[in-house]
Amino acid sequence: MGWNTPLASLGHLSWVCPLPALTAPPACLLAGQSKRLRRPWLGVSTALQQLKHQHVISTPLILIQNIDEDASTDVGEGVDEWTAVKTLVKPPDQLELTEAELKEEFTRVLTANNPHAPQNIVRYSFKERAYKPIGYVDQTAIHFSLNGNLILKDSDEGRRQSVKSAVSETEIKDEEEEEAEEAGTAEEAEAAEAEEPPPPKVKEQKLANQFNFIERASKTLNNPLRMFVFWHWEIYDAYMEELQKMEKSKEKEKPKAQIAKKEEKKKGRKLTSLESQSDDITKISKAAKIMERMVNQNIFDDIAQDFKYFEDASDEYRDQKGTLLPLWKFQYDKTKRLAVTAISWNPKYKDLFAVGYGSYDFMKQSHGMLLLYTMKNPSFPEYVFSSESGIMCLDIHNDHPYLVAVGFYDGNVAIYNLKKATSQPSYKSSAKSGKHTDPVWQVKWQKDDMDNNLNFFSVSSDGRIVSWTLVKNELVHTDVIKLSAEGTTMQGPEGLQLQTLGCGTSFDFHKKIDYLFLVGTEEGKIYKCSKCYSSQFLDVFEAHHMAVDSVSWNPYHLKVFISCSSDWTVKIWDHTIKTPMFIYDLHSAVGDVAWSPYSSTVFAAVTTDGKAHVFDLSINKYEALCTQIVVAKKKNKITHIQFNPVYPVVIIGDERGHITCLKLSPNLRKMPKEKKGQVVKKGPEVEIAKLDKLLNLVREPEGTAGK
Repeated sequence: MGWNTPLASLGHLSWVCPLPALTAPPACLLAGQSKRLRRPWLGVSTALQQLKHQHVISTPLILIQNIDEDASTDVGEGVDEWTAVKTLVKPPDQLELTEAELKEEFTRVLTANNPHAPQNIVRYSFKERAYKPIGYVDQTAIHFSLNGNLILKDSDEGRRQSVKSAVSETEIKDEEEEEAEEAGTAEEAEAAEAEEPPPPKVKEQKLANQFNFIERASKTLNNPLRMFVFWHWEIYDAYMEELQKMEKSKEKEKPKAQIAKKEEKKKGRKLTSLESQSDDITKISKAAKIMERMVNQNIFDDIAQDFKYFEDASDEYRDQKGTLLPLWKFQYDKTKRLAVTAISWNPKYKDLFAVGYGSYDFMKQSHGMLLLYTMKNPSFPEYVFSSESGIMCLDIHNDHPYLVAVGFYDGNVAIYNLKKATSQPSYKSSAKSGKHTDPVWQVKWQKDDMDNNLNFFSVSSDGRIVSWTLVKNELVHTDVIKLSAEGTTMQGPEGLQLQTLGCGTSFDFHKKIDYLFLVGTEEGKIYKCSKCYSSQFLDVFEAHHMAVDSVSWNPYHLKVFISCSSDWTVKIWDHTIKTPMFIYDLHSAVGDVAWSPYSSTVFAAVTTDGKAHVFDLSINKYEALCTQIVVAKKKNKITHIQFNPVYPVVIIGDERGHITCLKLSPNLRKMPKEKKGQVVKKGPEVEIAKLDKLLNLVREPEGTAGK
C-alpha cells in the first residue's frame, strides 16, 4: 500500500497523510491491521487521538466529508454526523516525494549559544604582551531587567527599618496578648456558666512576610576574568613553577658536575663540543678573511701599487694644478637603490671607514643600511647592519672605535657595537625616551660626562639639539637648546603669537673649546651656541640663502670655520666677524665640504653635478686647484666627501650607493720644500700662521678703511 492511498478505513471514512511526516508506514495504519481502528462507531476525534497517542500523526490531516444515502443506514441513527462517510482529497499543490525523500530525517539541535554573540573579541594579554582572542564569550541575552529596592541589612537604613519592624511586632504581640486575656476571661465566665471544660487553644503560626527581601540573597551575573587580573594563587603558582624549574636544572647540573670532575681527574680539562666548534669557526673565518684579502690584493694589484707608490709626474707641467686618481670602487648589491648619506673614517684603524645608506627623497623612503669597508678588501664589506628606517648620519667614537652612533630618518638615534655578533643596535631611542620628531641630520660624539658616562649630541629638523647619555644600558636624553627662528611668528587662535622653531641641518663642535659649537639651519642661518646656555645664542650669522648642508671648524685654527649650502656657495668664516672671509661660487648645489687633516688651507667640496673641487688657499685663494668629474651619469649625484686622516686619499659617495676612493696628486698636497742647511718647521703652529697670514690679507683693507 503506498502513502498516497488511504491508510486506514473506518467505515466510509478514508485517511491520507498529506506531508511526509513519517519515516515508515506503521502497521497500525494499514487496513485490517488494528482492531481498534476498524471499529466504525468510533468518532473522528477519537481516531485522531488514537493516532496521535501512537505517534503516527505529526501533521494535520485534510478531511472532506462525502455523505451518501447508504451511510446513514450503515452507521445508525444515533451516531454523530462526523461518523458519516468522508473521502480524502489530495491538495493540488502537494509535493510528489520519492521513497528516499520520504525516509530522509531532518534534525534540529537546540543549543544554549547566542547566535548574535560576537566570536572575534580580542583583548590585550599583559602576561604574553600581545593581543589574544577571547575563547569564552558570554552567551547570556538579557530580555528584561528591573531595578530593585534592596537595602543592605547592615546599612543605616536597614537598621532603621529592622528597628521599626521589631517595634511593630512587639506592639502586635502586646495587642494579641491583651485580646487573649480578654477572651480568656470571657471564656472562663462562659465555662463557669456552662460548667463545661473549654477546648485546648491552638496557637496560630505567624506567616512570614513574602515581600521582605532583607534576609534573602540573589545570584548576580559574574563578569568573566580578564587577562590582566592576576590573583594571588596565580602568582603563587607561577613562583612555584619557577622554583621547580630551578630545582630540576640544579639536579641536572649535579651529575654533569660530577662527571666533569671525573673527566678532569682522568683526562684533564677539555672544551665542550660547542666551544670547540665556535673556536674552529672563528679560526676558519679568520683564515678565510686573510685568504680573501690576499686574493683581492692579487686581483687589484695594480690599484694597490698606484695607491702606495704612484706619483703623477705631470703635475710639474700643470702650473700648480692637480688631479684625482681613481683607485677602488666599493659597492654592495643590497645598497644599489640607496644613497650614501654619511661617511666617517675609523680613528684607530686608518683603512676602515663606515658608510650610512638611506634616501634624501621624502617620497622614496625605505630601509637603511650601515656598512664598514676596508681598503684591504674592496669587494665585500667587513660589517653589515640593516635598519627599518634610512640612516642619515653617523659618527665613530674616538676612544672606543667599535661604537658607532647613528641617526635615522624617523627621528631615532642608535648605537651599534661592532664587538657584538648581532645585527641589532645595542642602544636605541624611542618615543618614550624622547626621540626626535623629524629626521636626524647629524650626530657627534663628545667627551664623557662627570660620571664617566658616554654621551653624544644630535641635531634634527624639529629644532632640538639633544644630548644623549648612556646610563645603565639605556639612552637618557637632555634638550640642550631649541632653535627659535627670529622674526618668524605665526598668528595663533585668539590673537596669540606662536614662535616657529628653526630646522637644524648640521652642526660641529669646537676642537679646543669644549662648550662651543655651531649649528646650520634650513633657513640659511648659522648659530653660534654654548652648552651652558639653553635659551639664547652667542651669535647668529646670516650665512646663506638656502639650507646649510655642512659646517665644520678648521682642525688647526681656533677661529675659522667653513660652511656650504645648496645656494652654490662655500664660505670661510672667522667666528668673531659676521661677514665671511672667502666666498666661492661652484655653479651647482654643494652637498658637502671637508677640511684636509694635513694642511690648514686645503679643503674639498662636492657638488650635485658630479664634480669634486679641491682648494689650497696658500697657493690660490681665488679658484680651485682641481675640478674633476667623479660621477659621469647625469642622474647620479655626489653626496659626501671625506679625507683619510693618514693617507693622501679621499672617499666620495653618490646617490647610487657607490663609494669611490681617489688619490690626491702631489700638487694638491704640496708641503714646504726643504732647503739645504735649513730646517723646515712643521706642526700646528706653522699651519695656524699660514692661515693667519691669509686672513690678515683679507682683513687689511677693512683696517685701512677704518683709519
